[in-house]
Amino acid sequence: MNALSQEKINEIRNSVNIVDVISSYIPLTPKGKNYFGVCPFHDDNNPSMSVSPSKQIYKCFSCGATGTVFKFIMDYENVSFMEAVKKVADMGGITVNIGKVHKKREFPALREIYDLSLKFYINNLNTSAGKEAKEYLNSRNINENVIKEFQIGLALKKDVLSKILIKKFKPEDVLKSGLVGKNDRGYYDLFYERIMFPLYDLEGNPVAYSGRIYNRQDNSKYFNTRETEIFKKGELIYNYHRAKDESRRKNQVIVMEGFMDVIRAYTVGIKNVIATMGTAVTDIQAHLIKRMAKEIILCFDGDEAGAKATMACSNELIKIGVTPKVIRLEDNLDPDEYIQKYGKEAFERKINNPISVMDFKLSYLKSGKDLNSNVDKAQYINELIAELNKIDDDILKELTIKKVATELDIDDNLIRRHLDKKEVKQIKKNIQPIITTKYEKAESSLVYYMLKSPEVISMYNNKVTYIPTKEYRLLAREISAFYKHFGFINEADFIDYIECEPELMATINKVNKNNSKETYTLEEIEDYIDVIKDYNIQEEIKRLTNKMKDLTDPLDKAKIAEEIVGLKKECKYV
Repeated sequence: MNALSQEKINEIRNSVNIVDVISSYIPLTPKGKNYFGVCPFHDDNNPSMSVSPSKQIYKCFSCGATGTVFKFIMDYENVSFMEAVKKVADMGGITVNIGKVHKKREFPALREIYDLSLKFYINNLNTSAGKEAKEYLNSRNINENVIKEFQIGLALKKDVLSKILIKKFKPEDVLKSGLVGKNDRGYYDLFYERIMFPLYDLEGNPVAYSGRIYNRQDNSKYFNTRETEIFKKGELIYNYHRAKDESRRKNQVIVMEGFMDVIRAYTVGIKNVIATMGTAVTDIQAHLIKRMAKEIILCFDGDEAGAKATMACSNELIKIGVTPKVIRLEDNLDPDEYIQKYGKEAFERKINNPISVMDFKLSYLKSGKDLNSNVDKAQYINELIAELNKIDDDILKELTIKKVATELDIDDNLIRRHLDKKEVKQIKKNIQPIITTKYEKAESSLVYYMLKSPEVISMYNNKVTYIPTKEYRLLAREISAFYKHFGFINEADFIDYIECEPELMATINKVNKNNSKETYTLEEIEDYIDVIKDYNIQEEIKRLTNKMKDLTDPLDKAKIAEEIVGLKKECKYV
C-alpha cells in the first residue's frame, strides 16, 4: 500500500468533482444524470465515455476503460498512482507530501547502466577535457543553463566507459545497452569524441543517446543508440516529460522533428515543444500527442522532406480524430536554424498564425503540378478528395471545398459528389466484446455486480466455492477482502484501494465492457452462481471419468460411476 491512508485518499478524491477534472482534459456534454465525451484511450469517433458525478467514476462503453479521477490522470498523463493523487490534492487545495515516488522499473540493469553513463558523460563535459566541446556548444548558442537542463554530456576516448560498465554489470547487459560493442580485442565504447544528448522515456529517465561530432570528420554527424529493450523510438516522444505540464497549461503543443529544434526553442523560452525522434509518427506517439493539448501545431523542417513528414504526421493524427495546424518555415530552414536566424519574436508570430492542415495539404498537393493542364488538375482534385475524406471537421471541409472550387473555377458540387457518403471508422478489434462462453459470462457478471452490491458479495461468500477463470477469481477475492475489511463496497473506493493495479484494472475494464445494466434480480445472481457451480461439477466429472479409465476393479469403477451420476443430478443447465 502507499504512504497515505485509504481515508486520506478518499478525502483527496472527494475534494474535486470528477466532471470538472476530466472536462479540463476533454470536452464533456451533459446527458441525463451523467456527462459524455470522446474516450481518449481508444480511437473513439462518438462520445463513448460516460462520467458519473454521483459515483465519481468514468466508464467507456466501447473499450471498457474505467476508473476514478486518479486512474484517468494516470493514463492520460502517464504518471504513477501517487503522482496522480498529488495532482488531485493540489486541485482540491489539500496539502500532502507523497515523498519521492519510486516506480517499479523494468529491465533495472539497463536503466542503472544508463543512469551511470549519464553521470559519466556529464562529468566528462565539466572537466578540462571537455573545454573544446563546451566551446563548440557555446558557439551554437547553447549556454551553461541549457547544458544543465538537458543534461548534455561528452564521450571521450574509446574504451573508457566500457571498462567501468564491465566491472559493475553483467557483460550481456552491458552489450544489450547499445553503448558498448565487442570484438576480438575485447569490449569498446560505441560512442567516443561526441557530444552526448540524452534521449528520455516518458518519465524523464535516460534510455538512449544521440552523439554529435564536434572536433573531427565522420561519415555521420549524429550517431544514435540502436533500439533496446528500454528504447523504442516509435513509443517515445522527446521532451514529453518537460513539455506536458506547460502544454496543458497553454492547451497547445508544438511538434518538431529533431531534439536540437526542441532545445533551441527552450533557449528562447518556448517550452511546450516536443520532437518525434526523427522517425515517422506511430499510432502510439499520435495518441500521446493527442493527450497533451487540444491545439496541436506541426512545425517540421522547411524543406521537401519536412513537408512530406508534415503530411504523414498530420494523417496519423487525423486518423485518431485530431485536426492539427501547421507552421511552414521559409528558406528550407529547420526550427533551430530559423530561431537563430530570425529570432524568438519571428518564430512566435509563426506560432500565433499557423495555417490549417487543409491549406497546407492544398499547397503540398499543388507542388509540381500544372493546374492549366486538365490531367494535372484532375489529379489534384482526386488527391484533394482523398484528403477531405480523412477529416471529420465539417466546417474545415466545407471551407476547403469552396476555396478550391473558386480557385479552379469549378462547381463545388463536383467535389461534394465524390466525397464518401459514410465516414464511419471501424472500431479496432481489440475493443470488441470478448466473452466467449456462458460460463465466462456468468463469472464476469457475478464480479460486475459484486463491485456494486454487498448483497452479491455475501452470496458469493456463502455459495461460490471456486471461480474457474483466474482473472475473475483474483478480482472476486480482492472485492470480498475489501468488503470484509471496510464493511462496505464502493467501486470508486475499491479502485483507489487497489491503487489501479494493472492486472486487476484490466479485469475490471473487461467486466465493465461486457456488462452495462446497473440493476439485477436475485434470480439473475442465483443463475450466475448455478452456472459457475455447473462448470465446476463438469470439471469434476471429467476428472472422475479419466480416473475410472485407469481402474481395473469393477467395484471401484462402479463406485466412481455412482459418484458421477450423483454429480450429474446436481447440474441445473447441462
